[in-house]
Amino acid sequence: MPTIEVVDPATEQPVATVAATTVEQTDAAIARSATAFEKWRKVSPADRARLLRRFAAEVDAHIEELAGLEVRNAGHTIGNARWEAGNVRDVLDYYAGAPERLTGRQIPVPGGLDVTFHEPLGVVGVIVPWNFPMPIAGWGFAPALAAGNTVVLKPAELTPLTAIRLGELARDAGLPEDVLTVLPGRGEVVGERFVTHPGVRKVCFTGSTGVGKRIMAGCAARVKRVTLELGGKSANVVFADADLERAAATAPYAAFDNAGQDCCARSRLLVQRPVLDRFLALLEPAVRDFRVADPALESAEMGPLISAAQRARVDSYVADAESAFTGSCPAGNGFWFPPTVLLARSPDDRHWREEIFGPVISVLPFDDEAEAVALANDTEYGLSGSIWTRDVGRAIRMARAIDSGNLSVNSHSSVRYWTPFGGMKQSGLGRELGPDALHAFTDVKNVFIATDE
Repeated sequence: MPTIEVVDPATEQPVATVAATTVEQTDAAIARSATAFEKWRKVSPADRARLLRRFAAEVDAHIEELAGLEVRNAGHTIGNARWEAGNVRDVLDYYAGAPERLTGRQIPVPGGLDVTFHEPLGVVGVIVPWNFPMPIAGWGFAPALAAGNTVVLKPAELTPLTAIRLGELARDAGLPEDVLTVLPGRGEVVGERFVTHPGVRKVCFTGSTGVGKRIMAGCAARVKRVTLELGGKSANVVFADADLERAAATAPYAAFDNAGQDCCARSRLLVQRPVLDRFLALLEPAVRDFRVADPALESAEMGPLISAAQRARVDSYVADAESAFTGSCPAGNGFWFPPTVLLARSPDDRHWREEIFGPVISVLPFDDEAEAVALANDTEYGLSGSIWTRDVGRAIRMARAIDSGNLSVNSHSSVRYWTPFGGMKQSGLGRELGPDALHAFTDVKNVFIATDE
């Protein structure tokens, strides 16, 4: 039986060994999920909602357990991990309100009555990345279950533990057997089978753009629905009229959260030229004071990277670049990397253009709005970003001009469970969260009933 060894990124010590699902086991699980779907879709909206609320309550009762598990599973700080477990609870609560509100329309037509229904798709395959194992799992399974689908979920090989526990809590809450099935395993085995199996009607994938393209091509060959949340190289645009102290104080949190392993990380820092030197002077102490420590400590603001391979990747971008300043990180065991600020000499610099997925900010000056827009949009990605200015008109112009699915003005917010989340260009396809996500898990059926004799 193949296995997966889970390693604590902060200590490099093994945490658990998990059985890896085989192709045959994946096929059997999909078949059971398809059978369960025929009963689950018929559960009354009120009862489905009640079960989702019970699931949310189970998660809420185990916040500390889940958070502690994520610290060891993924190296997340305990504060972040608590938020992530709470986000699963909140997403379940939010979509628990959906089954009784999943209404169609009555459309005026001559000679009869025309109505629409939102029918569930069937089995949905959710493929979860290692950077946010809990919340991204919830973003997939909560709306899918609320719409009447069943779910097979593959956690990332590096971080399967919290997904497995969520599957157990779902059963404890009373969800019927095989309505939510967690299948830890290799992407080329379990994830690939989600794409090729005719019984899986939709795939939700969060991960790299390269893998997303392959999944999209495989789903296209089978006319299978897909939602993709892929890479990002988001811009943090700071104008001279902004509150520079606040913008500088918050910039590290926008880029170094989760050790920069975040598709929404504002890793490209654009600063208007007249205030560049002052902004960097304000940013330096904020970076040097950023607390990188044992993620189990309440005071930790950043933990380690996920693996030695990821640390080597991040270091490859920093080694030959011009560094403005760096923070500090623990020595010894653990996949640690210090928060780092690099100076870009050109928009062609590799560290400016490519997604590093580590605690690295690249800085480039700009002169005016037009140049800021051009630089912000000069990327294949379009997931998130921030705009800092006191000029409301400028804020609106910039927000409309930057090609990104999620933007914030004078803040760094990207994700709220009740608002849509997703990317433009090669950052993805479709929207998660909020009211937009629910209908993506249904087919619209149109029915005409003749009434004229």
